[in-house]
Amino acid sequence: MKRRSFIKSGSALSLPFFLNGIPLQTMGMPSAFGGMNGDSDRVLVLIQLNGGNDGLNTLIPLDAYDNLANLRSNIILPESSLIQITGDNSFHPSMTGMAEMFDDAKLNIVQSVGYPNQNRSHFRSSDIWSTGSAADEYLSTGWMGRYFQNRFPEYPAEYPNDDCPDPFALTIGNSVSETCQGLSSNYSLAVNNPNDLFELPEGLGGNPDLSTCYGFQLDFVRTAILQTNAYADRITETYEAGNNVAAYPDDNSLANRLKTVAKLISGGCQTRVFIVAQGGYDTHANQTEDGAPTTGEHAGLLKELSDAMNSFQKDLTALGLEERVVGMTFSEFGRQIKSNDGIGTDHGNAAPLFVFGSCINPGIIGDNPDIPITVQNQAGVPMQYDFRSVYGSILMDWFEVPEAEVKDILFDDFQYLPILQPCDSVATNDLSAADFDLNIFPNPCTNYASVRFNSKSEEISITLFDAIGSQLKVVSSRKFQEGQHEVKFEVHDLVPGNYFIRIQGKSGATTKSLIKIN
Repeated sequence: MKRRSFIKSGSALSLPFFLNGIPLQTMGMPSAFGGMNGDSDRVLVLIQLNGGNDGLNTLIPLDAYDNLANLRSNIILPESSLIQITGDNSFHPSMTGMAEMFDDAKLNIVQSVGYPNQNRSHFRSSDIWSTGSAADEYLSTGWMGRYFQNRFPEYPAEYPNDDCPDPFALTIGNSVSETCQGLSSNYSLAVNNPNDLFELPEGLGGNPDLSTCYGFQLDFVRTAILQTNAYADRITETYEAGNNVAAYPDDNSLANRLKTVAKLISGGCQTRVFIVAQGGYDTHANQTEDGAPTTGEHAGLLKELSDAMNSFQKDLTALGLEERVVGMTFSEFGRQIKSNDGIGTDHGNAAPLFVFGSCINPGIIGDNPDIPITVQNQAGVPMQYDFRSVYGSILMDWFEVPEAEVKDILFDDFQYLPILQPCDSVATNDLSAADFDLNIFPNPCTNYASVRFNSKSEEISITLFDAIGSQLKVVSSRKFQEGQHEVKFEVHDLVPGNYFIRIQGKSGATTKSLIKIN
């Protein structure tokens, strides 16, 4: 169907409409994999964990368990209750579904994902993760929105059409995702129940005079309504044609949303990005039951997440769709290393991120977080990998976006991570992590400290962070030849406390603690 162009400039109106009584906007769908109806039909499913997930209570580093038991005495999980997945890592006991996925080579874990100069505001940090910005950068477009904008700059004009009949992205929930915001329109549409959509009235009068402000806005509204109704018809059509094979758990709202995603894909929906959300992770209090750390709010959330992901993956496999879909979780931040007196945890820094599917490189990328014996108040898990490197690696390997474009969409310091692999590859769990053999001495230190490490012939960046995630200085950033190196730097100007040294090269990254004393 033809649609008159109603986006005239970057400041044009972006008008919300409603499906199931909730805001709805259409979103431009990109396709680095060949176009919406191109040679590739790959799908990305994003699961947002709203509130800030406690990574140290999700993926427990066994090599730091004793220190954690001291720092989190009122919420620490009994070691005997943990689900061990590697020699040094265990899952929360409620995560049986994800443990099964890990054993079946359907799960990749990226350790300590965050960003420099961590912002601990829910609103601002969620905005950073949605836009793919730096902590001090304010962007009006989402990271997927910019990807779509590069491929469909004319959107929403002329959409939907015979080649692209479906929304480019769908949020299964109450509001569109800012992840998909383009320059002048959001490439996402929000819907709760695809089987119960109502049609918006289209009678808005005759042809408006586009030379007037009123006529221009009227034309915008009328065109948006026509477009919304066309998308709604298509969503209902594909949903009714779809099917679910695997069993999903009852009373699990996240599972119901993922069940809807699977049914839409199986019914022929050509949407390439789906976004779902799970709330409740802001566990300042009652994260566990008093005296019963394996139960409580966080245990319930992790069980809901784990069971939902496992059922969704089984459904995709049974439907013959598993090689078309990759999923990823993300949360605005992790929690602090020390628990609080309210049997909970407060806003922190980095946390593990999960990528799942049949086309992932199974295993764990990165080192366990370095947990000191004692930490100062408000100390968070230090960042090991920038979240934008996770985004960029998925864009490169799943959507075949050139690295130069990834850097333009995200940031110049993009670091490729081997998260995905060809679907027909044999799982090896070899994630080719860098072995820097990082050593910091003396530690504790007073006036000076040295960093000793091994490297390949590559550009190496060494940075110093404080306990709350602020980047204090770049210790060194240059090309090193293959071999062992030592870099000395001053610390006399630092106040006593916990700090972290992060080293990053093309082959990987790692982070270790540094203690400054008088």
